[in-house]
Amino acid sequence: MSEDLLAVAQTHLYPNYRQPPVVLSRGRGLEVWDTDGKRYLDFAAGVAVCALGHAHPSYVAAVGEQVARLGHVSNYFYNEPNIRLAGELCRRTGMDRALFCNSGAEANEALLKLARRHFFAKGETDKVRFVAFDGSFHGRTMGALALTGQAKYQAGFGPGVGGVTHVPYGDLDAVRAAMGPDVAAILVEPVLGEGGVVPAPAGFLAGLRALADEHGALLLADEIQTGVGRTGKFLGHEHDGVRVDALSLAKGLGGGFPVGAMVCRESLAGALPPGTHGSTYGGNPLASAAALSVLSILDAEGLVARAAEQGEALSRGLAAIAARLPEKVERERGRGLLRALVLRGAPDLRSLSGRLRERGLLVTVAGERALRFTPPLIVSAAQITEALSVVEAVLAEA
Repeated sequence: MSEDLLAVAQTHLYPNYRQPPVVLSRGRGLEVWDTDGKRYLDFAAGVAVCALGHAHPSYVAAVGEQVARLGHVSNYFYNEPNIRLAGELCRRTGMDRALFCNSGAEANEALLKLARRHFFAKGETDKVRFVAFDGSFHGRTMGALALTGQAKYQAGFGPGVGGVTHVPYGDLDAVRAAMGPDVAAILVEPVLGEGGVVPAPAGFLAGLRALADEHGALLLADEIQTGVGRTGKFLGHEHDGVRVDALSLAKGLGGGFPVGAMVCRESLAGALPPGTHGSTYGGNPLASAAALSVLSILDAEGLVARAAEQGEALSRGLAAIAARLPEKVERERGRGLLRALVLRGAPDLRSLSGRLRERGLLVTVAGERALRFTPPLIVSAAQITEALSVVEAVLAEA
């Protein structure tokens, strides 16, 4: 069966990804199986998407009940799950308004359009520039790509959306030097995800808040990878005690169902009046029911606190590997259940992740030297121990 499916994939799927010759078929909790029946422990979670793991019974029931009731109506009409989801997200984030879409890139596009049009509506038409960061990743649409601070993702796509200044992550002096009267917003990830799982230095986000206020600019947070409990708080920037003007959410919000959101303060509610922005599928009943189920289960099972607790356990285990294999591992870093093992030299991350997969462990890579671990928030101590044993064995042999 796998060979037949792989033949079709290699013939008909557009070849812009580099999947290994494995076809995943089913999952439960942190375990997934391929079409040949091989079992894997999933410490990738669809790149931090499957916060509840796979086939969580309450989530399955909620999505099934909603699709049997009402799947899609478009934004010409209100729908009940979407109204409830907007209220829940505003309550949890301390924001006032929520706009829904289908992905993280779209949520970041909404942030960018929000910022520029906010100042346009105020008559400050020169405030159009963004300050963003080297090593950042905000998505692959042309707008989000322009804000992404990694040239490898931009190569070959010609002139991008203008008005973006990139500066080193964590360097407040560089941000200060980049600010000016034309800056509409600073966009920041509380932890660089694709850039190598790099947490913001202490005081950095607070410093950005002060600089934004000083120059009359907005502070925007990309919480695509850090939000919805992943770091041990509902939002990644909560660790720093700052308040942002607007933020983007996706990944873990839908638990595997495509959904994104831009959430903002009331002062920005008039920036995108009817006709200026929208999404056919955004906020449909099915996506909203999936997200509501995720939020309900986070509460019922205490998964945000669990992410903090199990994140510490994972951190200690990865640090122990680094201590035992200092010639191969530089350090571990991250926050909550968004963690990385930073390797020395110029490691072949693709080969290493393949060897881990052969041993039954799924992980992703980030940056040039980091193995990234983003297990579902339901991960157990025993599963962390199992994963760590596989990682150490593979690195010891490498």
